[in-house]
Amino acid sequence: MTELLGAQEIRILAKELGVVPTKKLGQNFVIDPNTIRKIVSVAKLTGSEKVVEIGPGLGSLTLGLLDVVNDLVAVEVDSKMAAAIAETVKRKTVAKNFQLVHADALKVVELPFKPDALVANLPYNISVPVLLHFLEHFPSIQKGVVLVQAEVAHRLAATPGSKVYGSPSAKLAWYSISNLAGNIGRSVFWPVPNVDSALVYFQKREVPLGDEALREKTFKVIDAAFSQRRKTLRQALAGFAGGPEQAEQLLIGAGISPTERGEALTIEQFVQIAKVAK
Repeated sequence: MTELLGAQEIRILAKELGVVPTKKLGQNFVIDPNTIRKIVSVAKLTGSEKVVEIGPGLGSLTLGLLDVVNDLVAVEVDSKMAAAIAETVKRKTVAKNFQLVHADALKVVELPFKPDALVANLPYNISVPVLLHFLEHFPSIQKGVVLVQAEVAHRLAATPGSKVYGSPSAKLAWYSISNLAGNIGRSVFWPVPNVDSALVYFQKREVPLGDEALREKTFKVIDAAFSQRRKTLRQALAGFAGGPEQAEQLLIGAGISPTERGEALTIEQFVQIAKVAK
């Protein structure tokens, strides 16, 4: 079993590199090895997966993943940490197929191999855009687990009718079935965040809901529906459809009441609206 990074070693590494975690980059490092083991366990990895990790930081989760899988690519934007993580992996693990991509995760559209799992402690400030970006650009991803701010986790895993069901919930539902997979206490992070965290596990749909063109149109419908979430869909989709009357006809054609609100619709219903739309 790989020796994981502890709190003292992480602080020493950061000091040696001159790394000061910043809120701008949403950097909160997990300093508890047991939490790392929990994240890896929740990911349900068999060991044969090709995994992508986003924002490995100083390598805490990276080492935990390499204890289970042989193929891992990590995407890190911080130049200081990107330069040091390969050395940490070399020092702590036996020979593995570990590759590092030094880049902004929101701009990555190509990786050394096609990943079939995603595991990450995502930066709080860009967690949803990064997750959706990778699911869009890497359709090979079949499952994954992300550690995010608890409020965001609940939104991602929310179902229709929930008060926190919104655009992130519906968009993730296009790709996969998701669920909350455990809470993570604040004390396992350095620096300690002022918000709680939680894990979200997702499994890709066996049968896709549609092609890329339909996804783009469906996401436009979702954005319109939740841009004015207190309004009925007849009003909320007016801009998308060309007016309230056109929106009403569109909804009737999709078999949905114009008086419904976006928070009540399943992803399948959003897809049906997109299919009917011209």
